[in-house]
Amino acid sequence: MAGLAQRAFGNGIVPVPSARGPDLNRDAITIKIAREVNRLPRFLHTADWQMGRSFSRFEAEDSAALTEARFEVIERLARLALEENCDAILVAGDVFDAQTVSDRTIRRVFNATRAFAGPWVMLPGNHDAALAESVWSRARRLNAVPDNVHLALEPGLTVLSDQGLAILSAPLTQRHTYRDLTEPFDALETPPDLLRIGLAHGSVEGVLPEEVDATNPIAPDRAERANLDYLALGDWHGTKQINPRTWYSGTPEPERFRNNDAGYGLIVDIEGPGGLPAVTLHETARYRWYQWRETLAVPSDLDGLLERIEGLRESSVLDIRLEGSITLADDQRLTEALSVAEARFRCIACDRTRLQLTPTEDDIASIQADGYLGEVIEELRARQEGDRAETARDALALLAELLRNRSEVAR
Repeated sequence: MAGLAQRAFGNGIVPVPSARGPDLNRDAITIKIAREVNRLPRFLHTADWQMGRSFSRFEAEDSAALTEARFEVIERLARLALEENCDAILVAGDVFDAQTVSDRTIRRVFNATRAFAGPWVMLPGNHDAALAESVWSRARRLNAVPDNVHLALEPGLTVLSDQGLAILSAPLTQRHTYRDLTEPFDALETPPDLLRIGLAHGSVEGVLPEEVDATNPIAPDRAERANLDYLALGDWHGTKQINPRTWYSGTPEPERFRNNDAGYGLIVDIEGPGGLPAVTLHETARYRWYQWRETLAVPSDLDGLLERIEGLRESSVLDIRLEGSITLADDQRLTEALSVAEARFRCIACDRTRLQLTPTEDDIASIQADGYLGEVIEELRARQEGDRAETARDALALLAELLRNRSEVAR
């Protein structure tokens, strides 16, 4: 786990050097002193683990590694909560990717929580809704749920008096609903000396993209209406602040190509009932996913692309789609760079079907493609404009490689 952390106070997010490094922010110092004197609550907010998710688009070795990373991140979250002296861990839905995950997956999920012996509160989301017969009822039949893990399968309260927390839960009992399940929070009473923490899974209306917020709506001002100290949300897979008291934690381990700040766990400090939350983002992801769409026109474009690839860390999952045109010499450079990257990164895929090969005179001279072979190369280059462009491109690349190898042997 990288030592990256960010702290948010009110509406702003302020980077800090490390999760455990010096923090000169006056609010942070105040909270630290208050915690030491009064033992104020601190909790970890996470969501969208999607356990049991398959990665069938990848090779078997990569798919297995990406699956295993999701179990490892639960263990990292547990250790993070322990190291940061958290009182509880709140999981805002979609612990499981489907109701049909294997018994082994269920057991492994709960086994992975063991490093943190404090209370966990897990909420069903749209992927693992609390149906009459669900992954949760199966977990109970398997006796897989530890005593310190609270399953919020029904709307209502989970009171953690020793931790100073009253958790107001709005579990999904079906995959999709069109009413706001957090509305009952407004009238739900809690002990006055405990923090009122909402736990829900859905889409904040008018904030997320239209295709996302069609079902499982949540009012954007629910925290204010229900007098919540903090509203912990799941469903959006990236870390996102809605307002000073409402956050999506995002998934702690990215599982898709989307630039939405996934891969964090949120540690939340609140001075007391009515106090503003101070939210610290801790990087938890093992793998980082990148999706690039690039157009190559001149050699410097390729130079820039290769520099960006070189700058990524080894735990990268990279998907590239290229278009434009490239010389045969640069295509060889690209092929060699991708071959090195395949051995270095967790996974890299590069779609070059829209990238035309444009042989230069130097290309043709270097592979000694004169006479008839030169005519074939020109014919294949021209056919990249037609219906069988991909076939022509592959044939041209293969021919160039064969001629290049022949030239090297002849030297």
